[in-house]
Amino acid sequence: MVLSRFWLVIFISAIVFVVFSLFSGDSYTIDHVLNGKKDDPILISEKFAEQLPAFIKDSIKKAPEQTMIINRDTLNPDTTYVYKNKTVKIYSGVQKSDGLLPTCKSTLLELILPLMAYLAFFCGLMELLIISGASGKLAKALSPVFVKVFPSIPKNHPSISYMTLNFAANFLGLDSAATPFGLKAMESLQEINPDKDKASDAQIMFMCLHASGLTLIATSIIGYRAAANASNPADVMLPCIITSFIGTIAAFLIVGIKQKINFKSASLVIVLITLIAAIVGLLMYVNHLDLIGKNYFTSNLSALILIGIIAFTLIFSFIHEKKFTEASTTVFESFVVGANNGVKTGVTIFPYVLGMLVAISLFRNSGLFEIISNWIAFIFSNMGVSKEITDALPVALLRPFSSAGSRGFLIDSMNTFGADSLTARLSSIFQCSAESTFYVIAVYFGSVNIKNTRYALGTMLIVDLICVITAIFVATWFF
Repeated sequence: MVLSRFWLVIFISAIVFVVFSLFSGDSYTIDHVLNGKKDDPILISEKFAEQLPAFIKDSIKKAPEQTMIINRDTLNPDTTYVYKNKTVKIYSGVQKSDGLLPTCKSTLLELILPLMAYLAFFCGLMELLIISGASGKLAKALSPVFVKVFPSIPKNHPSISYMTLNFAANFLGLDSAATPFGLKAMESLQEINPDKDKASDAQIMFMCLHASGLTLIATSIIGYRAAANASNPADVMLPCIITSFIGTIAAFLIVGIKQKINFKSASLVIVLITLIAAIVGLLMYVNHLDLIGKNYFTSNLSALILIGIIAFTLIFSFIHEKKFTEASTTVFESFVVGANNGVKTGVTIFPYVLGMLVAISLFRNSGLFEIISNWIAFIFSNMGVSKEITDALPVALLRPFSSAGSRGFLIDSMNTFGADSLTARLSSIFQCSAESTFYVIAVYFGSVNIKNTRYALGTMLIVDLICVITAIFVATWFF
C-alpha cells in the first residue's frame, strides 16, 4: 500500500511539474521527458537566424544548408546552435537519464533480458541443489541460527539455504548471483506465508537484511575508481564495509524489535562475533597488501568463490546422480527445468520493474528531483556541512531510486572533483553501502505478487538514511 501511494505521488507530481514548467515558460519543450535519451543535449529555444548574434549569422552564411556551432565564447559555454530550414535550434545542457519511452525499451533490453539470463542459469543450478539434497543439508546446518532470526520459518526449511546463498553473494559483491538466490528465497517463503497478498514477517526481515547491502568486496566501485585514475582504487573498501555493516545491524535491530525477536540468544551472539572476527581478519590481511596485491585479491576472490559454488553444485549433483534417477530425470534435464522457472520469474517481475523505473525516469527528467536535491544541499550547507559533502549528496538521494542513475552521479563526481577528492570517495561509499530500495521492493515482492509490503519500505528507507549518515562520518574520519 505504501509503495503504491509513493509510486502515484512521484508519478503525478512529476507530471504536474512538467506541465507547469511548460506553460510557465521555464521549459521550451517537454519532448525530452518522453523521447530523450541520456546525455542528449536539451532543446531550450528555437529562433530565426536574424535574431541571433553576428558570429552565429556569419557561420550560417558559410554553410547555409545545415550548421552546428558549439558556442565557446559568450553566453553558456555548453550551448549548441543547429541551423536548418531557416530556423536555429538552441541546445544547452544534457539529459540526466532516458525519457519515458526509451526507458520502457531499455528496461526490457538492458535490464530484464540480462536478468532473465542470470535467473535462468542460477535457478537451473538451484534446481540441482534441491534434487541432489545439498540445499537440505545446508538448511539443516544453519537452522539453529535462522530459527532465531526468522522464528516463523520451520526448522530445516529450504528457504534457509536460498537466503544463505543470497547473503553470501551480496557479501562478495556477486549481484548477478544474489538476485536469483534472493528471488528463490522469496518464492520459498511465500509458500509458508498464510496471507499471500501481505508480506510475512520472515519476508520483511529477509528483504531488509538483503537491502542493507553488507558487502565485503566492492568490486564494481574499485573498478570505477581505477578507471578514474584513483591513486589507490581500493582505499574506500574498509569505509564501505563499516558503513554497510552498521546498516545491516540497524536493519536487524529495527525489524527485530518490531517482530519481538530474542536478541539475547547465545547462537545469535556467537554468529555476530564470528562475523565481526571474519571481517576484521580479512581486512587485516588485505590492509598489509600493496596496491597491486589489493587489486589482484579483490578482483579474483569473488570470481573464484562463484566458480567454486558452480563447481560444487555440479560435482555434488554428479556424486548423487542416483537421486535424479529416482526423480525420473537427469542432471541436465533438472537444470533445464530450473532455468525455465527462472525465465518465468523474469516475465512475472517485468511489469513491476517497468512501472517503477518509468516513474523514476519521469521524476528525474521533470527537474523536480534536481530542485529537491538542491534544496537539501542548501539546507545542509547552511547547517555548516562542508561543500565537499553536499556535492556528494545527489548520489545518496538517487541511490534508493536507481543504481544506474546514482552510478552516473558517482562517475560525474570523480570526473569533476577528482577520484581522490572527499566528494568522490564519499560518493563511492554511498553507492556501495545501500541497495536500490524501490527497485528491490518492486523485483522481490513483485516476483511473488505481494501487494501489501507493510513496514518493509519504511524500514528500508530508515536504513538508507542511517547508511548515509554513517558514510559521512566514516568518510570524514578516514579521508
